[in-house]
Amino acid sequence: ARSFADIGDIIRGKDLFRGYNEKDQEEKKQLQDSLKNIFGKIYEGLTTTNGAQTYYDENGGNFFKLREDWWNANRQEIWKALTCDAPNGDVHYFRKTCSKGET
Repeated sequence: ARSFADIGDIIRGKDLFRGYNEKDQEEKKQLQDSLKNIFGKIYEGLTTTNGAQTYYDENGGNFFKLREDWWNANRQEIWKALTCDAPNGDVHYFRKTCSKGET
């Protein structure tokens, strides 16, 4: 299972998980290649007149700064999508801890 923070790390290209075996490593490589392609398209859509492409230098095709800023701009919407925008009221989407409120 992946956490919300793990998803952010993956999108930003900062995931430390290398994989348990060759299959995991190949899947991670495919995912990173897909993300490079997606952010490459976003990069190409940036205007050159305001310096956006210069600011988001390609970093060898990785687009790390662009990926970081995209995550920061969209993380709330991603959270809503993951939780189906569950309210915090009477709906118990998030389970309570076992500590009975004690530390």
